[in-house]
Amino acid sequence: MAFQNGVSSSPIKAMLHVPTIETNRNEPIEIISFSPIQNGTQNGVQDGDSFSPVFPGCYVDIAPFYPEQGHVYKVEKVIFKGKSQYQDLFVFQVVILDGSLQLTEKDEFAYQEMLTHLPLCSILNPKKVLLIGGGDGGILREVSRHACVEQIDICDLDKMVIDVYKKHFPDIAIGYKDPRVNSYIGDGVAFIKSVPPATYDAIIIDAFQGMGAYATELSNEDILKSIAKALKPGGVMSAPADSIWLNNFAMEDTITLCLDFKRPVNPLDPSNFGVAKGPPKFYNSEIHTAAFSLPAFAKSAMGSKYA
Repeated sequence: MAFQNGVSSSPIKAMLHVPTIETNRNEPIEIISFSPIQNGTQNGVQDGDSFSPVFPGCYVDIAPFYPEQGHVYKVEKVIFKGKSQYQDLFVFQVVILDGSLQLTEKDEFAYQEMLTHLPLCSILNPKKVLLIGGGDGGILREVSRHACVEQIDICDLDKMVIDVYKKHFPDIAIGYKDPRVNSYIGDGVAFIKSVPPATYDAIIIDAFQGMGAYATELSNEDILKSIAKALKPGGVMSAPADSIWLNNFAMEDTITLCLDFKRPVNPLDPSNFGVAKGPPKFYNSEIHTAAFSLPAFAKSAMGSKYA
């Protein structure tokens, strides 16, 4: 979703839908698992050789809101296993955070590019950008493509996550190599509340919803007010929204906070790679405009809220 500061007293409603790309089962993918383990088991994952009592050698991902649905991943090798102050961390061949698939090297670019370039291409000459979460470094990599940006601050809760991504996902964590990046380890909510008024041109929230109260706090009304205060006049905030297929009530709540940025006013120069190793793979000006289009069933569900 996108939210702009100091534009209008009445919200203009729009939905940003970032598509999910299915991975090819015959191609290798990377999964990072941040699964809190209690008594040695969580979502069928156990310490030892058998990850699932039903599917030996496999990890089972059960959808929290739809317990009748799930995915099974064959685990051929455990690359890393550790425990930080906040979560247990596992790296398999294929990223699962608190039991849900989070990142694959095959298609991570779609999420990272849309969450970054939609806001940064919707305002003129953003100079200072704040990222809350996003410890994998992918958003930083995409922000680095914008030559007009002079300062990129990131605050992430868990240093272990950052270190693991740097080691095992270097093409994603390459964003940390941009000299404009200032990295802070700590509570993103506290960080935002400490920011002086009118500091940032853009704030990007990339906190995993599975982190319970922490992720919830990052999306409540009080923190949104703090974000609005931290933004310069005309500044923009973006955050991932729930799927339009899952929860109409959540979709309605999201749309009431959103503004419409259908036309990019700060086009991305595809020849400026930043610290990335190539041009964007997903984002372009046509995708930018299309991101604010809703299918008929979603418009119907919104009723008068999507005018």
